[in-house]
Amino acid sequence: MLPTILAIITIVIVLFLVYVATRPSEFRVVRSLAISASPAVLFEQVNDLHRWQAWSPWAKLDPAMKVTYAGAEQGTGASYTWLGNKKVGEGKMVIEQSEPDSRIVIQLQFIKPFPATNTTEFSFKPEGNQTLVAWAMTGQKNFMMKFFGVLMNMDKMIGQDFEKGLAAMKTIAEDRK
Repeated sequence: MLPTILAIITIVIVLFLVYVATRPSEFRVVRSLAISASPAVLFEQVNDLHRWQAWSPWAKLDPAMKVTYAGAEQGTGASYTWLGNKKVGEGKMVIEQSEPDSRIVIQLQFIKPFPATNTTEFSFKPEGNQTLVAWAMTGQKNFMMKFFGVLMNMDKMIGQDFEKGLAAMKTIAEDRK
């Protein structure tokens, strides 16, 4: 009886691991929000990394987070490194493309708690007297990230942070009026 139970458990584990291995290797998380401000006002909130502390959801998770700026003052080449508690970890981001009032592409490197390199993109699209701000992140998933993704909804988890950040950006931009 014990060998049969062990065989069934082994088969279930192997099938689960095969299922995990067949999950998509790439992910994309996107959230957007219409904000009553010009693309220029919103663009400067993202293009100047010094302003991120005011709206970034992760800055609020660790107010004591150590932040270092390097490279250009803003725009292409500007970089931001952080070292924080368990909730925010450690990493670096560098603005790779900066198209005024339109689009910003950032290389995002996580060091801790899990090493990963992702691409983050912000786009700013005027719609009447508002701007639709879209915040997206794409990246590759290794086997461990696929395993984690089966157990937890990554889109929902990261998406909630994006929603908080966009809401904080909206408050800042609309209060400037």
